[in-house]
Amino acid sequence: MSEKVYARNVEALKNGTVIDHIPAGLGLRILDLFELTSYGERVTVGLNLSSGHMGNKDLIKVENLVLTEGQANELALLAPKCTVSVIENFEVVRKQKLAIPAEVTDLFACPNSNCVSHVEPVQSHFSVRVTEHDTKMKCKYCEKVFSKDIVVAVR
Repeated sequence: MSEKVYARNVEALKNGTVIDHIPAGLGLRILDLFELTSYGERVTVGLNLSSGHMGNKDLIKVENLVLTEGQANELALLAPKCTVSVIENFEVVRKQKLAIPAEVTDLFACPNSNCVSHVEPVQSHFSVRVTEHDTKMKCKYCEKVFSKDIVVAVR
């Protein structure tokens, strides 16, 4: 009896960025936060794809866009173990190193509903501090400190 072989086909990317190994369920959040669909380029998204070492994962490919070092580092707050590959002429030419940034501006909303950033026309701004067990984020305006997971979860 022969075994069926199943192939998964996702169109190859000529130039752009591939964000892989995103924890399952975060792909759409990353698309939204980083406004990856606003560039007018083709975006390929895979959600809940099977992964040998993660179980399930999400994947994002964006044509003709290379994330800046700052964007890649901000991405590390959501998906610290994801990989960001720069593609040129169908080849991976560079894998961007991710490092959690010391500050994040205009990406997340402050979880404190009484924070002035919700009523004044200011960009959100957090300082980031990595501890042994957690990553803490301090709002510039209300000066409250939150776990990164709480800040990332706020929509």
